[in-house]
Amino acid sequence: MGGMTAAAFLAELGKRVLVLEQHYVPGGFTHTFRRKQWRWDVGVHAVGEVTPHAMTGRLLERLSRGQLEWASLGPVYDEFYYPGDFRIDFPDRPETFRRNLLTAFPGERAAIDEYFGLIRSVAASMKSYYLARALPASIGSIADRLLAGRAQKQLEQRTADVLGRLTHNPRLKAVLAAQWGYYGSPPSRSSFAIQALVVKHFMWGGYYPVGGSQRIAETLLGTVAAAGGWTRIHADVEEIVVEGGRARGVRLKGGELIRAGRVISAAGVASTASRLLPPEHRGEGWAQRTAALPKAPAHVCLYLGFKGDIRAAGAGAANKWFYDTWDLEQETWRVKHGEPIPRAPCLYSSFPSLKDPTHDPGPEQLHTGEVVTFVPWDSFERWRDGRWRKRGPEYETWKSQLEERMLEQFLEHMPGLRPLIAYRELSTPVSTDHFVRPMNGSIYGLEPTPERFQATELRPRSPIPGLFFAGSEVATVGVIGAMMGGVLATVSAEPVSALRYLRKL
Repeated sequence: MGGMTAAAFLAELGKRVLVLEQHYVPGGFTHTFRRKQWRWDVGVHAVGEVTPHAMTGRLLERLSRGQLEWASLGPVYDEFYYPGDFRIDFPDRPETFRRNLLTAFPGERAAIDEYFGLIRSVAASMKSYYLARALPASIGSIADRLLAGRAQKQLEQRTADVLGRLTHNPRLKAVLAAQWGYYGSPPSRSSFAIQALVVKHFMWGGYYPVGGSQRIAETLLGTVAAAGGWTRIHADVEEIVVEGGRARGVRLKGGELIRAGRVISAAGVASTASRLLPPEHRGEGWAQRTAALPKAPAHVCLYLGFKGDIRAAGAGAANKWFYDTWDLEQETWRVKHGEPIPRAPCLYSSFPSLKDPTHDPGPEQLHTGEVVTFVPWDSFERWRDGRWRKRGPEYETWKSQLEERMLEQFLEHMPGLRPLIAYRELSTPVSTDHFVRPMNGSIYGLEPTPERFQATELRPRSPIPGLFFAGSEVATVGVIGAMMGGVLATVSAEPVSALRYLRKL
């Protein structure tokens, strides 16, 4: 998303851009895939701030030339289920959200109101923070103090510490941080500002691309093509070419050299530093410090194809979070090959076909569902170098066991779906690594901890002249966070024209 945003933004500024995609489908985590009669997205489940009321929404409309449309998930975009038959909905209006929290926790009015005040404070500080990020590292420390000081203080506080100052109610703290899965770091490790930004992001609801998440790539890359640029698939970059101390292009696997005036990497700062820089630059201090930052957890996703009326079985456009515990520090499904498979602490479910108003289920009522949970990367890493779909019987047997265990736990919450399941397939972190190549198979890249936001190297302008970074690791997590990383890369590469463009939004 960061790379496509930067490419479309530069195209809008009159530049010809070549987009290189190592997969056979462009779009990264915005792409979709098909099996038989069904199609699923792989990373876009709900997106906020895409309406014309938000700057990000207006920018997306411009960069897609008005062709990218969004459908609301409805008055409720997230539903949360906890042990003891406790349920709470996250709605598309801040006043309704506050009322839902007060109804569930009537004695916590002061804590809830202070929490909303902190959300507003974080949101107000981020514009200056983003501006500071776009400035060169040579003046970064000064810019961080003058422009981003307020945001930096909030970024360097841990979510658990802030919530602990607000309330002693463990269940309220769990509910306030319930969306930690949208950024992949539990309260004890995550930056509070990221937690606040996710809440603010969805304060006016969640949305889904009309026509499916592949429309994001189709429209943004269409803008690139309209300006004389091009998107090339099966273009596997092996190394960024650095000559005379400056990035001069890239070398593909197979040896093809492509020269360019500027190179923007949307592979992630840590992944670029570890895998794509020439060996002499990988050993530089900034590259090693970036690569050493902790990674967000990997995930497994169970893709389900249905035949029948899944709405009658309880499905809807809203995402459903099924927590098996009130303890959010149990963040990953602690599975390990050769050991008994435990219960997952949380299952996140989404029904893409019910989110897209253009989906035609046909006479067989074909629908799709997805169930996601986090897992440790090191439980899967041993199969990383195997061929896709040919990793051996040991891997396939264990994968089938995980699929069965995960499905049964999910159906405890939605038993009416069982007779409607016509297809199922589990993806693991090694599939994520194969197709997208993030560090440690992480869908979110670097974990959004205070340490990450103290790292001065995570800027869109790299220490190597001519090399820029786009994506969530230079901004914040998620689709819009990655988009802002693309915006920052463009502002860094073309500051005058990019800022002039943004002022008109």
